[in-house]
Amino acid sequence: MTRIIAGAAGSLRLEVPKAGTRPTSDRVREAIFSALESWNLVEGARVLDLYAGSGALGLEAASRGAAAVVLVEKHPQAAQVAAKNAKTVLGAFRGAGAPRIETARSSVQSYLELRAPGVRGGNIAAESREQYDVIMLDPPYDLGEEELAANLVSASSLLAPDGVVMVERSSRSPEPSWPEGLTQFREKRYGETVLWWAEHAVEDSLPTSAQ
Repeated sequence: MTRIIAGAAGSLRLEVPKAGTRPTSDRVREAIFSALESWNLVEGARVLDLYAGSGALGLEAASRGAAAVVLVEKHPQAAQVAAKNAKTVLGAFRGAGAPRIETARSSVQSYLELRAPGVRGGNIAAESREQYDVIMLDPPYDLGEEELAANLVSASSLLAPDGVVMVERSSRSPEPSWPEGLTQFREKRYGETVLWWAEHAVEDSLPTSAQ
């Protein structure tokens, strides 16, 4: 059983696709959101949940106060389940204050390339591009490292200045290949799962020349 852990929709049960997805355990989800809340990156946040599956990660963020959540999932049945779960979570809110939740049935790379400036001519107008405070990737374990690296290149251009990227992988997987402009700052292991966290790289300031 998968459920929302905390927030406005706390304890609500979520449907899970019958096949093709790997739900994040409650323990790992709680660890993810404990970290995000300690960094003040949940309340009012814009969240992009890539390889969303049932939508549990993004919908947990919505329940805990995120302002906008996008769930991106290619598998038809999983995308349908995510959309249904989104309606369930929205039903826990009363009037004003409900988050904006969008479900996009698309491959992750296609979705990102349409929105990322400078990535294969991303064609969303600059004024319409949304930046995200939290970008989460929980890809299938069999996703190739090159494809994940391409995802991260595209996602990095949509990350807000003070935002973070989280990658959830098997503990047997290598560290993701972070693109130029992103730097990994945290790694946490939970049994067979590892969470990698990255943020925008901060360029060292140039030393002041002695006069």
